[in-house]
Amino acid sequence: MAEQHSSKRIMWATIGVAAVLIAIIYPLTVKNPGSAADASKGNDEADVRIQPVARFELAKAAPVASGPKDAATIYNSVCGACHNTGAAGAPKVDDKAAWAPRVATGKEALYKSALGGKNAMPPKGGAADLSDDEIKATVDYILGKVK
Repeated sequence: MAEQHSSKRIMWATIGVAAVLIAIIYPLTVKNPGSAADASKGNDEADVRIQPVARFELAKAAPVASGPKDAATIYNSVCGACHNTGAAGAPKVDDKAAWAPRVATGKEALYKSALGGKNAMPPKGGAADLSDDEIKATVDYILGKVK
C-alpha cells in the first residue's frame, strides 16, 4: 500500500510541474492582441511582418554653386578648423607673434605653403576642389587678419 501512495504522489507532482510549465510557457507563446498589425494602419499581419528594417531612398543632391567662393567663406569652412584652435600646430589667426616669421617670408612663400601643404597641413588645406586663385585670396584674407 505504501507503493500505491508513492505512485499517487509522483503522479500529482508531475501534474503540478506540468501545470507550472504551462502557466509560464503559454503566455509567452500566445499572440498579443496589441500586435504590430494593429499599429500599422490597417495592413494585414503578413505585410507588417515582412516590412524591411530600414528604408533607403536616393535623392538628387543640391546643385553645387558654380561660382568662386569668397575668402571669408573658405576660411570659415576649411582653414578655421585648425587656425582658430591651433590644431596640429597651426598658428592661430589671432596670434600675431606666431605669424610674424611667416609674414616675413612674403606672400609668395605663404601661397606656396597653402597650395602645396606644409607640415600637418595638406595641400589647399584639404579642400582640393578649390582653385589656386581661391586659395591665394584666402591667404590674403588671413594676412589681413594677422597684420
